Amino acid sequence: MKLRLHFVVDPMGWFCISMVFAIWLYNSFFVPKLVLLPHLIEGHIPWALVVSYYLASAFCMAALFRASTADPGRLPADPHIPHSEREQWEMCSKCNMMRPKRSHHCSRCGHCVRKMDHHCPWINNCVGEDNHWLFLQLCFYTQVLSLFTLALDFCQYYYFQPLTTLDQEAFMARHELALIRVSAIMGLVMFAGMSSLFYTQMAGILTDTTTIEKMANFSSKIGGAGGGSNKSWQRTLAEVFGTTWKVLWFIPLRSRQPLTFPNHFRTHV
Repeated sequence: MKLRLHFVVDPMGWFCISMVFAIWLYNSFFVPKLVLLPHLIEGHIPWALVVSYYLASAFCMAALFRASTADPGRLPADPHIPHSEREQWEMCSKCNMMRPKRSHHCSRCGHCVRKMDHHCPWINNCVGEDNHWLFLQLCFYTQVLSLFTLALDFCQYYYFQPLTTLDQEAFMARHELALIRVSAIMGLVMFAGMSSLFYTQMAGILTDTTTIEKMANFSSKIGGAGGGSNKSWQRTLAEVFGTTWKVLWFIPLRSRQPLTFPNHFRTHV
């Protein structure tokens, strides 16, 4: 598996992604330390619950790393344009390079991106044709981890049995309520924000409309964009994720290849 890394030099983007990483690190440390591990030691919860939380945390961080470092679909300086597709290309007015229609020039990254959806400062990268699937994974796993965190914070005070072996003089024990409240606020904000973003992203994908096209009201000007799609939802998502194997739609640590479908499309579970 060969994964190319793509980095954007943008101090504001570095600050935003650092905030996202700090939120992930806070919950991935304090929730197990305050809730999961003490209750596991006293036999209140099964070990599978602890493993599940760490897996959700690991997949969330893997999706964040891949989405922020994957090439979104940057066009080369001298692209090869097949003769049969020349009508589907146009000249960029900002970098004076040929690009496929529905590409967009990102002012922050300084280059054109194929089927660019938007530039996301929270991952310090564009979301385009080649990494849109990773951005969807990031939204999904962030929702899972945030909801998991909220459930554990709630259970800590309203469901789990009281801890008997906890050192009440320790720093985290004395400030447990404040630490858990901060975790719950973070989880609530991240879950609400990512749920809304995930919904809008899925709606755009299923209607074949990018965020830029929505904002610029291009749906009536670009043929085939924003007018809906005759493809099934399975084929549409398979094209985004680069595979018909649905189980691979949830794996961030892999490469993606464009798909070409025969007349009879079939997906695999």
